Amino acid sequence: MTESNCPHILLVEDDPDTAELIRETVADHFGRDRITHVTTRCDAEYQNLDQIDLVLCDLNLPDGSGLDLLDALMLQREDIPIVMVTSEAGMDVAMSAIRKGAYDYIVKIGDYLFTIPLMIEKNLEVWRTKQENVRLQAELLGMLDEVNHKNEQLEDMVEQLEQLASTDPLTGLANRRHVQQSLERSFAESARYGSDLACLMIDLDQFKQLNDSLGHQEGDRLLQTCAKVLKANCRRSDVAGRYGGDEFVVLLPHTEPELAEQVARRIQQQFNTAVRSISPKHAVCAMSMGLACVSISRPTTADQLVALADRALYRAKKIGAGCVFTEEPAPPLQTASVYSNQAASSAA
Repeated sequence: MTESNCPHILLVEDDPDTAELIRETVADHFGRDRITHVTTRCDAEYQNLDQIDLVLCDLNLPDGSGLDLLDALMLQREDIPIVMVTSEAGMDVAMSAIRKGAYDYIVKIGDYLFTIPLMIEKNLEVWRTKQENVRLQAELLGMLDEVNHKNEQLEDMVEQLEQLASTDPLTGLANRRHVQQSLERSFAESARYGSDLACLMIDLDQFKQLNDSLGHQEGDRLLQTCAKVLKANCRRSDVAGRYGGDEFVVLLPHTEPELAEQVARRIQQQFNTAVRSISPKHAVCAMSMGLACVSISRPTTADQLVALADRALYRAKKIGAGCVFTEEPAPPLQTASVYSNQAASSAA
């Protein structure tokens, strides 16, 4: 609609007498300056439709059909309300006009002139309702987009919070809480499906002395180096975490003892190489490891698996720096498998 309270009407009518009658009728109701009259399809197409609120269009024009003009006007402005005014009373013609997008159809018969202002008001109200529906739909879509955007932001925030809640800030490994949750899940899966589960407890030998002599910054650097080595040797299904201080844990689902021992030795070797590349002072720090596996250590609970790995770690440290000790069932005379960096070097 234009800014004026009264609508601006475009009348397309080639018969001068009919045009004058319609103009007088519209002028009496809306004002004489609210109607623009043209006689041809060509003149109608040249009008600025943004300044037109409704079109009254004859069906038969000197230079074409009113139905063709309807198509042309709607190409220029899809929402323009068009009312066909014609002497043809055939239902087929009226339905063709409505299907093409005409709002209404007036037959020039009887007192049709008196119905024109009412038809204009009615169809302008229909147009307003359609525009309001379009506005509300656009507003609703905008609100839905905003809600979806907020939901995505919320999901990202939740994911970040979950990440923060489960991650050790210094090393980027899983924290003790997340390790415990993963342990419970993996142990339950192992018990249910009869698959193996290995747990490596790791302690950095000489870490306290190095931390005291070189400072906490270098100690943190060493812990971060250890974390990088652990990450590099973990599969997607494995979980590496910082258990506290300079103690780390690695959970290896579906991993038999022999493979777990190979992983442990590979981690040790890569860690030794990494710390030597930092400086000779760091090279004094080595890894002791305790290994417990469901298949040979026979724990009855998830916590017991960790306790067995921790006991194996204690025994490894008693043997000497850089050892891997595999914990077997509890009988005191039962032997355990012991691997050390020194023995591996001698064998090489």
